Amino acid sequence: MSVHRVVGYVRVGPRERRGTRPSRTTQRAAIVAECDRRGWEIVGFEEDLRSGRSLRRPGLHCALDACRSGFADALVVAQLDRLTYSVEDLAYLMHRAVEDSFAIIAPDLGVDLTTDSGAHLANVMSVAATWQPRGVGRRTILALEHHRDASSGGRGRPSSTPVALADRIRDMRASGSTLQAICDTLNADGVPTPRGGTTWRPTSLRAILRPRTGGGSTPDGRVNR
Repeated sequence: MSVHRVVGYVRVGPRERRGTRPSRTTQRAAIVAECDRRGWEIVGFEEDLRSGRSLRRPGLHCALDACRSGFADALVVAQLDRLTYSVEDLAYLMHRAVEDSFAIIAPDLGVDLTTDSGAHLANVMSVAATWQPRGVGRRTILALEHHRDASSGGRGRPSSTPVALADRIRDMRASGSTLQAICDTLNADGVPTPRGGTTWRPTSLRAILRPRTGGGSTPDGRVNR
């Protein structure tokens, strides 16, 4: 997996002891050092003052959204426990990374989905995530929260895609174009991505093609993959 742009994620638990928890400054410095070492561009940081025992964290949702949309290729944390304390939740996050084609990197434990061993770990945990009956409920809740955050009244980032461009993309999809074909057309025409980038990827189209609130399905009724 090729990585060029990453989003850093920092978390401090409100009940962690000050002497044992890594400060936000320390976490940011570790992320910057890792990205400098590997030549990656940090496109932003997201932070939470929340427990790592739940995935209901607005900063984490924004970081995942940046990866899902194609704005970032990877999510980087200084330590794996900054991402989650739960093996089940880690399996779910790995599942999302595999499904949405982004990487997760935690240098303290050598977790790196850009490597062959990391990709193998992600695939194993992604499959394991589907074994847990509780996982179905968690995935449903997170999907609903992400859909809410993506709407104009949510707490997530609002869409920055011009209406005319979004309509053009939906029309191409409705006419039978694959996601890659749409990306190739937009790239050939020099159309910038919603985040100002120069390269469209299939993941960049998912938020645009996602069913809108109250609007039912996409024009062709297909799953946006």
